Amino acid sequence: MKYQDIIQQINNKVYQPVYFLMGEESYYTDKISDYISENVLTQEEKEFNQTTLYGKDTDVATVISEAKQFPFGSTYRVVIIKEAQDIKKIENLEIYLDNPLPSTILVICYKYKKIDKRKSFGKNLSKKCILFDSKKLYENQIPSWIKTEVKEQGFSIDDKSANILTQYLGNDLSKINNELSKLVLHLKKGEQITPKIIEDNIGISKDFNVFELQNALGIKDVLKSNQIIKYFSENPKNHPFVLTLSSLFAFFQKVMIYQNLKDKSSRNAASALGINPYFISQFQTASRNYPMKKLFKIFTYLKEYDLKSKGVNNTSTDDKELLKELTFKILH
Repeated sequence: MKYQDIIQQINNKVYQPVYFLMGEESYYTDKISDYISENVLTQEEKEFNQTTLYGKDTDVATVISEAKQFPFGSTYRVVIIKEAQDIKKIENLEIYLDNPLPSTILVICYKYKKIDKRKSFGKNLSKKCILFDSKKLYENQIPSWIKTEVKEQGFSIDDKSANILTQYLGNDLSKINNELSKLVLHLKKGEQITPKIIEDNIGISKDFNVFELQNALGIKDVLKSNQIIKYFSENPKNHPFVLTLSSLFAFFQKVMIYQNLKDKSSRNAASALGINPYFISQFQTASRNYPMKKLFKIFTYLKEYDLKSKGVNNTSTDDKELLKELTFKILH
């Protein structure tokens, strides 16, 4: 079952005896368990009928004992198991799945891992409870996710801002959501998140960021590229060398993919690169400025400077100088 379907059922007061929430992406696991925690029982009912246990501090026998208790002064009892991946022999819960108490809503948060659906316990989870598998989003899916989340909160965000946040926050949805929450505090409903708002409230510069560095390198703007890396060197905590390297690798990898496309129409290229069509012109320009032979050299440079940053064949050059050297080699 999908996240939206689970939330809709809860809103309609259609509850299931067992929710098993698992997968690599913890964001939706937390959202579902928090939503159940906040919306099923009233504050008065929660006092006697809502319990939260933590995997490292409990065991299967205790979970089953809690789940088998009847509610007091309420139709339902809610039992939430946080960090359930730390429970030993969790497959022994199978005995409860065979005959769950209808008045109990048992929510099991099995984070960062998955139960093997091919094995007996996994098969029974699929048949006898709501099994939610939350997968990590790929980084190229994040800008669209950001736009959807912002829209649901009653705001908007431009493409550039969504990409800036993605470049700096990666695909950690909880982290991104926290930053979005900070940003919308400074907006009125219907207003738009812009690079200026991001800079003022999160500290990611609208002019000196990884996205702008990629653009400057793509058009071979030497002055702008050097201004950006100077800013990076002066703010190393916000712009660690390893993340800059990673983003440059991803950028030039997309340039190479674009060069190899037979169909370079905006729609097809955007699909192949996993980006918004709005940004295709950036790769069209970079493709003209960096022929395939140069791209192979750039990948060699990126690998070389990654090793140097880790001390291989380098005993004295700091990250600031390494970034200057790398940028020079890319541009010349």
